[in-house]
Amino acid sequence: MSYIFSLVKKLFQAVIKTKAFLLLFLLSVVGAIAISACTNELKVSNPPTTSAPSTTVETKKESVKDSAMVMPSSSKGKININEAILSELDKVEAKLGIAGLSNKIQAARPYTKIEDLVSKKVITAEQFEQVKDMVSIETVVLTGEAKEVDYLTKLGLMKGHMIVAKELLDLQKPDQALPHIEHPVEEIYADVEAQLQERNVKEFKQSLIDLQQLVKSKPNDPTLAAKYNESIASIDLAIAAIPEAQRQSPKLALQVINSILDTAGTEYMAAIANDKIKEIIEYQDSLGFTIYVEQLYKSIAPTMEKEHPDAHKQFTASLEKLKSAYPSPIAPEKPVLSVADMSALIKTNEQTSAKVYAKQ
Repeated sequence: MSYIFSLVKKLFQAVIKTKAFLLLFLLSVVGAIAISACTNELKVSNPPTTSAPSTTVETKKESVKDSAMVMPSSSKGKININEAILSELDKVEAKLGIAGLSNKIQAARPYTKIEDLVSKKVITAEQFEQVKDMVSIETVVLTGEAKEVDYLTKLGLMKGHMIVAKELLDLQKPDQALPHIEHPVEEIYADVEAQLQERNVKEFKQSLIDLQQLVKSKPNDPTLAAKYNESIASIDLAIAAIPEAQRQSPKLALQVINSILDTAGTEYMAAIANDKIKEIIEYQDSLGFTIYVEQLYKSIAPTMEKEHPDAHKQFTASLEKLKSAYPSPIAPEKPVLSVADMSALIKTNEQTSAKVYAKQ
């Protein structure tokens, strides 16, 4: 009997120990879950620094795609070295101060990664470090007002090239006029062609080619003036694909103006080295773009004077100063305006525009 009682007692103790073990086990599991939850919460609150750049880049890409307002090129997305026109690539050229770099970048296409600029011997590794944050091979698809600003900017650059070409032709300088006739057809047309088709604009590439050939082979041909006017009329018709009321909106027009002025500033910078105008074509590009900007601003001047008098006064004054940089289509030996002065005027225009945008 005592033996049985002893056996029962041992069994009872064993059960007690088992329950204690199970309890300890359960407490351990609950503790582990709690610790894991805390750790995960800490990870969410403090993400690893290595993942931050990709998140930031992605956000920036989306903001460019969906933005209702395109700021000037200096504050827009990166320059696509596979697709950018020469005027955009000139920003890289101006940054490094290497004459002819834009053409060199274009000639070495295509690029599978931005580092190909070095592997293809377009620039050195040291130079790449200076511009790597400016360039990309990613295509950004624009929509809405951003797309319209891009469209009008490219046609505006076409018009600027044509304007300075006419001034040079009038001065009997067909050899200097020719590059500015070539740029619209060889550089810009392909970049805007898809949008021309979308907007049902009649093709005018052939008209530009005919003018190019005439300036190249028969600059004194009496039909040259008519062919030039035909090309200008075609560009104006393409611009008119955006309704006039929309084009004369200060918000849209100022975005186009500042984008073109940003390019004019880049060309001006690329033209100057050691306080001398070394690259005549870039100087003339900048002149043509500035003249077109003045024409474009006149279309919104009455609205600006009425609704934004302070901004109108500032823009009118800054455009007068900008024009003073170009005493003639024939480039002077030394620049009238320094690059710093030119940049300051353009920057002030951007800041003034931002105040106008805010009131729209």
